[in-house]
Parts: sequence; C-alpha cells; structure tokens
Amino acid sequence: MANRADIIPFHPLATSGQGIALIKFFEGFAARPYLCPANYWTVGYGHVITHAEKGSFTAPLDESAATELLMRDLVRFEQAVRRLVKVALNQQQFDALVSFTFNLGAGALQRSTLRQKLNRGDYAGAAGEFRKWIWAAGRKLPGLIRRRDAEKLLFQA
Repeated sequence: MANRADIIPFHPLATSGQGIALIKFFEGFAARPYLCPANYWTVGYGHVITHAEKGSFTAPLDESAATELLMRDLVRFEQAVRRLVKVALNQQQFDALVSFTFNLGAGALQRSTLRQKLNRGDYAGAAGEFRKWIWAAGRKLPGLIRRRDAEKLLFQA
C-alpha cells in the first residue's frame, strides 16, 4: 500500500505513461476492425466502433491514429473513475482502475464489489476483486486473467 504522502485526494490525475502502456499492451494494436471476444467491433488499441462510426474505418489505421483514438477514449474512462470512486487514489491505483474500466466499461466498475470495497476504504479487499472479472461471452479468457493480475499488481504498487 502506498504511503499517505503518495495519495492524492479528489483524483486530479490523468492516466500516466505506465497506465497507457498497460492498456496498449493488453488491448493490442489492430489496424483493421475486428470482432472482439465480447462481440464488439473494435479497432486500434481497443476503440469500440460506435454505430455513428460504422463505415469510418475502411482504410487501415496507423499506430499514431490509434494512439489518438485511445487518448480520446481515455477521457471518458478517467471521468468515470473520478465520478465513481470516492476515496483517495495514488497514480498506480488510478491507472489500474482506468485500465479496468476501459476494458469492461463504466457500468462494470459502478456495479462492482471492487468499487464498493474501495469506497469503504478497503483497498486490500478491492485489490482482491480484480480476478473476478475474467469472463467474456461466458468464457474464462487467459488474456483477461493476465490483464486482471497486472491491474491488481499495479493497484497494489
């Protein structure tokens, strides 16, 4: 657990380079749209293609454009973490929660026991909840196990 001096109240944080690297690593880069295991059309570094964007990704995406999409997407997930988490977080905890929320959505964080425990100040209990989120489309996925383990380690750093 971080010492009190490392904890910043009210989450004036943005995802760090370490958090962005974690998301990029687990999302992977896709120049062309593909159907992810959760059955969403996705491109770049985990950008879910909205209904309004259908047909917009006909040409292959380069990594620079994918990073721009990721940075735009991150704003929404950072805002969700700031809104839903009512306790102080250090940078690593914030990054881990943004990665979790980026992958699963704000609704998953909102209804999670992870968030409930965290908002009660039970940081250790919250860390123990990451591993519960390893399923997609009814299947336990090895990639999600590795991602949740990495997020938990970062959260506990």
